[in-house]
Amino acid sequence: MAQDDPNWFQEYLTPHLSQSISIDSKAFSGKTTFQQVDILDTPAFGRCLILDGKIQSAEFDEFIYHEALVQPALTTHPSPKSVFIAGGGEGATLREALSHSDVELAVMVDLDEEVVSLCKYYLPSYHRGAFDDHRTKLYHTDAGQYLQDTNESYDVIIIDLPDPQEGGPASLLYTQGFYQLLRQRLNPNGILTIQSEACAQGNTSIFTAINKTLSSVFPQVFPYKALIPSFATEWGFNMASLGPSPLELSVQQIDTRLTYRDCNDLRFYDGQTHKGLFTLPKNIRTALDQETRVITDYNPIVPT
Repeated sequence: MAQDDPNWFQEYLTPHLSQSISIDSKAFSGKTTFQQVDILDTPAFGRCLILDGKIQSAEFDEFIYHEALVQPALTTHPSPKSVFIAGGGEGATLREALSHSDVELAVMVDLDEEVVSLCKYYLPSYHRGAFDDHRTKLYHTDAGQYLQDTNESYDVIIIDLPDPQEGGPASLLYTQGFYQLLRQRLNPNGILTIQSEACAQGNTSIFTAINKTLSSVFPQVFPYKALIPSFATEWGFNMASLGPSPLELSVQQIDTRLTYRDCNDLRFYDGQTHKGLFTLPKNIRTALDQETRVITDYNPIVPT
């Protein structure tokens, strides 16, 4: 396979490792004000959203990523009425937040209005009408600036931003300063969850740095991970809490909450899965323990 073969999509996972995916067709390819967007139909993973050469979601397994990102935090919170989402242009993060009948308001802020419009049109199986839900408020501006300017606070905040690529629109939203702002915008007993990049042996540096940085701001931080096939690796997440702990809920308590809140269509997440997500192997725990970096505005972290 030639490196520039138009019938294949190639993504570098690290400077020394890549994956290649065959393409049936391109539904869309073009640039927005902020980033390159490709929406590809593939035999392996179905329709995929690619931003700046990185897979953001794949039709085959997006439910794993989005349920893993959203459901543990929503379920751990005893009564999540209000949710704030930064990023999540596909609308699937919003979909998962709205799956809880307790939720009365979901504010989604995504900088790139063009990406959201493309996702509305090309990825209906992802958002499933979530943008039109009466509980949704959608804004297109910088999430950090929005939170600086508002006095609103939320029960759950979900950060579903693109990878912190150098010069990218999200690079300064993975910092201690931003996490301090997020803490200020949480209600008492509020919970924050963040997609935290790859979590695999030899490729944990951003995951562990995010965890260390959150731990400098929040009293409790809970790292976890899930295998996302289209990402070709296990993916890391971090939950930070001002009160409730995901480790204190039993399998039965989680399943009962999901049933009570009418979360009947989940394909990945339940009480048993929840327990597995937070059970990290020794090598990952060791990497977390050894991490010393705190990400700041003056020392942002980007992939090497």
